[in-house]
Amino acid sequence: MLAYIVRRSLYAIPILIGVNLLTFWLFFVVNSPDDMARMQLGMKHVTPEAIERWKADHGYDKPLLYNAEAGGAGKFTDTIFFDKSVSLFVFDFGTADDGRDIGYDIRQRMWPSLMLAIPVFLIGLLVNITFALLMAFFRATYVDYMGVVLCVILMSISALFYIIGGQYLISKLMHLVPISGYDGGLSAFKFLILPVVIGIISGIGAGSRWYRTIFLEEVNKDYVRTARAKGLPERVVLFRHVLKNAMIPILTGVVVTIPMLFMGSLITESFFGIPGLGSYTIDAIRAQDFGIVRAMVFLGSVLYILGLLLTDLSYTLVDPRVRLS
Repeated sequence: MLAYIVRRSLYAIPILIGVNLLTFWLFFVVNSPDDMARMQLGMKHVTPEAIERWKADHGYDKPLLYNAEAGGAGKFTDTIFFDKSVSLFVFDFGTADDGRDIGYDIRQRMWPSLMLAIPVFLIGLLVNITFALLMAFFRATYVDYMGVVLCVILMSISALFYIIGGQYLISKLMHLVPISGYDGGLSAFKFLILPVVIGIISGIGAGSRWYRTIFLEEVNKDYVRTARAKGLPERVVLFRHVLKNAMIPILTGVVVTIPMLFMGSLITESFFGIPGLGSYTIDAIRAQDFGIVRAMVFLGSVLYILGLLLTDLSYTLVDPRVRLS
């Protein structure tokens, strides 16, 4: 088991290095520090002196990869690549263009994102699997047909409709919860209840329909027919056999999303004014703060790779044969 974990972990290292190099190329080669300075200072009437001063203030005045004027190891360490990209591997995110500590902001903003994402994830998973099992139990009946139609309708509606419609109906007309905002402690409940409900409802269509497909594939397999031939009730067949054997495809979509909970929801947090990592990223893009955007891209890559590793490890729990591959 330990060898399996080490082997899978080593696979992630070249992937992360490649993502880091690609990110550096996109941020500093395609979009040079001079371009960053012009966008921050304004595209019109920007003097070369102002550009050089902005670059010096933000640490972009060094060579990209190789500093011929430095001595010894400084030829490689006294560069933008070492300061802005290599430091990310030790989770030193540096400072934003306005001087804020990015690492501190991430540590503070991850909690509101988790407060929103964890209930949506757990409750949504329970609702989707339950609804999918219900459709599989009543397959080829009106319950199944109506459930599929409902899923298609829910999938066809934009997430923005749920957000704006929920804010208008629940907050503006009924005055049950605030339209937007956030507060710490127990007071956060009244600000989170509406986005959590909207997040669950907006995910029912795609999630339930996908799980239904998985369950229907398992229902037609030989071990299910054998269980029925032994006289087991259909609910026992579904919950004890079908659900258990469908865990690998379910884990494929579920476990990989767990680390991404830290990243927050870009649209939901922005519309509801929740100070999480999603709104943090949107605000940075709007303000053209490349330091924050670069840090969030790298953090998202790390978390996604971690999710893939957790997925591989979870496979070994539901199917020990995977350890041999």
